[in-house]
Amino acid sequence: MAAVKLKASKPGPNKTNSSTGRKVWLYSLLLTLQYGVQPLISRRFTSQKVIVTSSVLACEMIKVICALFLMAKDGTLKRLFKEWTLIGSLTASGLPAAIYALQNSLLQIAYRNLDSLTFSMLNQTKLIFTALFTYLILRQKQSIQQYGALLVLIIAAILLSIGEGSSKAYSTSNPDIIFRGIVPVLVASVLSGLASALCQWASQVKKHSSYLMTVEMSVIGSVCLLASAYKSPDGIAIRQYGFFYGWTPLTWIPVILNAIGGILVGLVTTYAGGVRKGFVIVSALLVTALLQFIFDGKPPSPYCLVALPMVITSISIYQKYPYKLKKKEF
Repeated sequence: MAAVKLKASKPGPNKTNSSTGRKVWLYSLLLTLQYGVQPLISRRFTSQKVIVTSSVLACEMIKVICALFLMAKDGTLKRLFKEWTLIGSLTASGLPAAIYALQNSLLQIAYRNLDSLTFSMLNQTKLIFTALFTYLILRQKQSIQQYGALLVLIIAAILLSIGEGSSKAYSTSNPDIIFRGIVPVLVASVLSGLASALCQWASQVKKHSSYLMTVEMSVIGSVCLLASAYKSPDGIAIRQYGFFYGWTPLTWIPVILNAIGGILVGLVTTYAGGVRKGFVIVSALLVTALLQFIFDGKPPSPYCLVALPMVITSISIYQKYPYKLKKKEF
């Protein structure tokens, strides 16, 4: 009888999977909403006078505070002081942080030399590279249906990019297009896929807490940003006008929202993987289009209306047809 009670008290695998599934959907939904509302909130509450580096550093600081609070709440902060090592930290978070820093630099170079439409279309290739590196590093395979869902999602992302239109004059005769435009954005897409897979590896294989990774990557990223900003225009502006130049109390709203999004990215990567994050980002474009219609009266483009069912279909297919291991016949 006791054995029966002991067995009944253990949560079954279905219960555990159900709980994890609910977390995945919750974090994905919250991240989609955050990504979708962030551009509108930032435009309304961030003055043009605000120094970009100051807002980024403030965001990283808030991410660290929130992550430490959540670690203290779930009881992992005490264990951190006993188990944390510098080598383990650099292995799990140092390399992805450095890769993301390089990726952001390449994206800035590419954006200056490409029209926004071409930039956005090429930037969607990171979905493919994320799936590729997830397989190479984690041996996480995709089913045929999931590959099809990824293809549909990429097409939907391209349609959404077309709907946004082009904001720059674009000339194929410009020699900078290939080497200072197309090549940097493609390399950045490769690096994005690699960094995402490494973060997933650290959280799922090395069992590195997503909150701890958030703290480590924020600290490392902030140090790199401070070093690069020492002689940059932003660094000079901060020393001349002050860190909070151009800030108002409302400026904290997009900064805090962006920090929450950073924590959610870690949770989505931990529970669902980097590929799912790609679905979230594309879905967020639809949320942004909807919010622009509600608050700015800007109707969604025909491309957006075509992309909407494609995104929904791709998410449904990807979720419904996971890769299944083939049983060996004896």
